[in-house]
Amino acid sequence: MTTSARLRATMVERFGVDGILGEHAWRDAALAVPRELFVDSYFSAVPESMPTAYRTVRRGEPGWLEGIYADRTLITQLDGTTAPGAGVDDDGKVTGSPTSSSTLPSLVLDMWRQLGVQPGHHVLEIGTGTGYSTALGAHRLGDAAVTSIEFDPVVAERAAAAFKAAGYAPRLFVGDGLHGDPHGGSYDRLIATCSVRHLPIPWLFQVKPGGRILVTLCGWSYASGLALLTVTEPGRATGRFLPGCTSFMIARSHERPARSGLTLLSGEPRASRINPSIIGTWTGSWVAQLAAPSAERMGGGDEQTLVDVATGSYARTAPDPDGGWTVRQRGPLRLWDQVERGVEAWQAVGEPHQEGFGITVSEIGQRVWIGAEDGPGWDLPI
Repeated sequence: MTTSARLRATMVERFGVDGILGEHAWRDAALAVPRELFVDSYFSAVPESMPTAYRTVRRGEPGWLEGIYADRTLITQLDGTTAPGAGVDDDGKVTGSPTSSSTLPSLVLDMWRQLGVQPGHHVLEIGTGTGYSTALGAHRLGDAAVTSIEFDPVVAERAAAAFKAAGYAPRLFVGDGLHGDPHGGSYDRLIATCSVRHLPIPWLFQVKPGGRILVTLCGWSYASGLALLTVTEPGRATGRFLPGCTSFMIARSHERPARSGLTLLSGEPRASRINPSIIGTWTGSWVAQLAAPSAERMGGGDEQTLVDVATGSYARTAPDPDGGWTVRQRGPLRLWDQVERGVEAWQAVGEPHQEGFGITVSEIGQRVWIGAEDGPGWDLPI
């Protein structure tokens, strides 16, 4: 047994203990697809660096292959252009924002399992990335059953070479996957390995009624929730958010617009009705983002800052000596008012984790709700 095969077998054995693989078919796919063919080199974060700096781990270096099978996300591009080994300083480090990666295998396999694909299904994948996830699907369903769309032509070219090396040939297109299959099509399943601010309307027509869409919803505060929806009729779908904490890089056409700088002037003060630290928790940040969808969140603990990308409105919180909190707000939107109302509505029904939330989408609107469709909810920006 080669070192690669041994490491794959160890990884699969670990996933079996954790209950990730489910069907034997996904076990076989995980054993068969060599991840190292899809990740030639990758970035590794330098511990305690601020801002985060990265070093390149190159093919063949000590620990390279073990890192491939360590069940972690491997960053393969920074700032939309920087590949591993490029742009380094004298210490061999580089900084930047991750824009492409190979998602940790346990999450990839669990998402394929949650999607509920069966032999004969045709799947549309949004975000090819390195192609590792695509190859798993192609191994399970056959090349002709999997169509993948990648936004970045350089990333797509590398994925195509990796497919050839690994012996797979799924359909691969370069373009904005939020528009769906550029040639149209009718799919049983859609899986997105990027996050979106709202469900793209073309998806609702390219997935058959009764078909499923698995996608992560995100926003400009970078709070995330993984949703599994069923298309009920062309242009309409409904579903629930799933347990756990799943996040993906946001689709490039849904990213926050660039801003030149940030200047916070004094705002109108008042007492906060909620503890600001609650919007630093996984679901609390999700609720705050739903309540103020065009805001960016910064800070932590008692000291939170929200800045509205569209209007420049902002809110800042700080602890009081008496144990409470003060918020200062400025601009046409009272962001903290919006967040308070959202958090209080969530608290009133027991602060459920995201599996207590659902989503309904159509051509005329998209709404996330708690409990049932007539429960507390928020419209997504579309």
